[in-house]
Amino acid sequence: MDTEAVRSFVRAADLGQLRHAADELGVTQQAVSKRIAALERELGVRLFTRTARGVELTLDGRAFLPHARGIVADVDRAVAAVRPRSRALRIDVLGLRSAQAVALHDYWRSHPETDLDVVTLRVDDPHVAAAAVQTGDVDASFRTVTDPATLPRDVRMIHAFDSPLELLVGPRHPLASARTLTPPQLRGLRIRVPGIVPRSEWAEFYDQLAAAFDLHVDAAGPNFGDEVLLDALADSADLATLVGARDRYIWPAGHDLRRIPIVDPTLAYPLSLLVRRTNPHPGLRAVVDHFARLAPLPEPVWLPSWAPAPRRGAGDTGRSVVRAVAYPVG
Repeated sequence: MDTEAVRSFVRAADLGQLRHAADELGVTQQAVSKRIAALERELGVRLFTRTARGVELTLDGRAFLPHARGIVADVDRAVAAVRPRSRALRIDVLGLRSAQAVALHDYWRSHPETDLDVVTLRVDDPHVAAAAVQTGDVDASFRTVTDPATLPRDVRMIHAFDSPLELLVGPRHPLASARTLTPPQLRGLRIRVPGIVPRSEWAEFYDQLAAAFDLHVDAAGPNFGDEVLLDALADSADLATLVGARDRYIWPAGHDLRRIPIVDPTLAYPLSLLVRRTNPHPGLRAVVDHFARLAPLPEPVWLPSWAPAPRRGAGDTGRSVVRAVAYPVG
């Protein structure tokens, strides 16, 4: 069924004249007449009768009108759902329990009127995510391309916020009672971080982190998911992992896992947004500004060498940032 013919029928029914419907739809009166005639042939009924004042609905036309209104409304909603300037702001996150999703949820709770669509592209290569931004499949993606020169010309990368790391251990771990830890205290620990994909941005992050602080980060073997890792931490007296402070993890109460902040320096994962250079979604600016107002991390802060420069808010005079360099072992 031709949805434009249905739309022409609805407007003609509402306005009572084909000429007025044609003016509103931006077509000729003859085009509206032909559309309605084709619709009548397809349905096998007459929808209008001609009068001196215009057109009036037949009994069949009256029966069809509410359904036709529903068809037009459904089409309009479908178009709005995929049209970048009118659909919901669509942002790609790595996972719905990630710091990115948590920060977006915090924004939405304070701005519930925002039409927001949080999606997960489920791709490891950030260049694939950049292509999705370029084509408009998503309006922004929480990905980092460590070499910005390889980005598409019409996609840029902006700093969103930095996610501090914590050590996650079970109750029998030697460091379980610590209030905070420093990076040197992590040396020699058995740190398991499954799911590090070779050549991904997080693989480069952990490579630089391990080199800077002489850490052993084990990513070998299959990734069976967070629940399996959390079970292993609860049962082990020496296993640990690194998690983002804003990442959401849920485990049974009996696990009694401990999240321990790492300070002096704070180890931070820089989170960036890939966005289009031109015609960004109108709702994106408020989200980016929200991230810029997040509380600063305890200084000094360690960041990998490819971390983009943070956006500075009013009154921000800078911060102490330690880039990826090797720390003395002794």
